[in-house]
Amino acid sequence: MSDNTLSSRLYPTRIDIPAEARVQIVVILNKTLAASLDLKTQVKQAHWNVKGTDFYQLHELFDEIAGELEEYVDMVAERVTALGGYAVGTARAAASNSILPEYPFDILDGKDHVTALADRFAPFAKHIREAIAKTDELGDADTADLYTEISRTIDKRLWFLEAHLQVAEIKGENGSAGATKSQKAVASVK
Repeated sequence: MSDNTLSSRLYPTRIDIPAEARVQIVVILNKTLAASLDLKTQVKQAHWNVKGTDFYQLHELFDEIAGELEEYVDMVAERVTALGGYAVGTARAAASNSILPEYPFDILDGKDHVTALADRFAPFAKHIREAIAKTDELGDADTADLYTEISRTIDKRLWFLEAHLQVAEIKGENGSAGATKSQKAVASVK
């Protein structure tokens, strides 16, 4: 049986959300499960391999983030099964179904790890916000609420990661010329 078939399989349940909606919600949740597992392992990759003057601080931060993601992996998988779905959460399934790019194995410096993680947290955060809207639209306020909880933490962690990068970006260091796109967008609103 393929991952696609498993990710939309439903078991009998007495939950009052219509089966048609549950199939769509379970597919979304399994996509999140894959990306969450992938993101957690990418954070652990950074945790294990970070080097440089901020080693200890980043080593600890990355481990804390990975722990939070592990909790969300479990919550998402359990929500799938609470809806009568089948949680598809092996490492191989996560790798083949994740929305995230592969983590670069050739980096060591703390700042490079922070950048790589920020570049993965941003699309993950976008996916989570889209899932909030879609599951709410499908009539599942509980799953939308779960996604809202995850969203708050992911946005906070993206903020923590970006805080390590913003001074250099503002000063135009690291090969960038002046303000970043997001800084220019903020300036154009003012």
